Amino acid sequence: MLDITRLRVLAAVARHGSVTAAARALGYAQPSVSHHLARLEAETGSRLIQRVGRGIRLTDAGRMLAERAEEILGRLNAAEAELAAHTGLHAGRVRLAAFPSALGAFVPRAAATFTAAHPDVELRFTEAEPPDAVRLLRSGEVDVAVLFSYPDTPLADDDGLRRTPLLTEPTYLVTPEDLPGDRLGDHATRRWISGCERCRTHLVRSCEAAGFTPDIAFTTDDYVAVQALVAAGLGVTTLPGLALAAQRNPAVRLVCLPGQQRVISAAVHGEPPDPPATAALLEHLTRAVRDGRCYEPTPPVALSAGQTA
Repeated sequence: MLDITRLRVLAAVARHGSVTAAARALGYAQPSVSHHLARLEAETGSRLIQRVGRGIRLTDAGRMLAERAEEILGRLNAAEAELAAHTGLHAGRVRLAAFPSALGAFVPRAAATFTAAHPDVELRFTEAEPPDAVRLLRSGEVDVAVLFSYPDTPLADDDGLRRTPLLTEPTYLVTPEDLPGDRLGDHATRRWISGCERCRTHLVRSCEAAGFTPDIAFTTDDYVAVQALVAAGLGVTTLPGLALAAQRNPAVRLVCLPGQQRVISAAVHGEPPDPPATAALLEHLTRAVRDGRCYEPTPPVALSAGQTA
């Protein structure tokens, strides 16, 4: 019989593309991953990986088994969820994936109230941008994923996801404190700073709609570093309200951009009803957003021409 741990290792290698990355994701030592792969090849009598330069790639047999391993692991996770549904909220665990600015804003409040209400349920967190969070959700590695999407950059591969809307947050133009200009086009000749791939795509499309292509000089998804770069006069950028509410650099100037918004939701995968712990976490996430305007930077921001407070 195939060993579940070794199947999990193979699936991780297929997902992450290398032994090193798989070891990091699983929390294993690299030699341990290599050992599990070698034992799995011995168990199956098949060559599952081959060396390519300094790396590896899966053989046809390895890819086939990795796909089946994902299905098997997903079914095991589903069985755990069904068992948790019978157990109720007196034991078990619930796992959440969320992107950094959500983790820095409303997620801690939701986690605190959830843990206080259900102290016997273990709550675990994973930081993940939406594409990775969707993959974790589909594979059963998390139970709830907090996602964001832009109207012009919808999230791909969301078939079968059930979403609970949480909030629609504004987007701000972020410039050095003494730099004038309240519109994207006012900064067409300046250098720009972008974030994750999906945020970069949205930034480029927004700037193109304003009549120019941004000169992107720096890329980082660390919103603290982004503001530090802006404050140092190295460029301008746009940031969503959650990022600025989580951490505001006083040396930058903010201007709310009309019509520029990001939609936040909490997603689950699979048919209803949800396990009690999953349903409870969704309720606490919704309540955390409803009870606090978590996307508003302080102090008050400047307003574009024609806007009112």
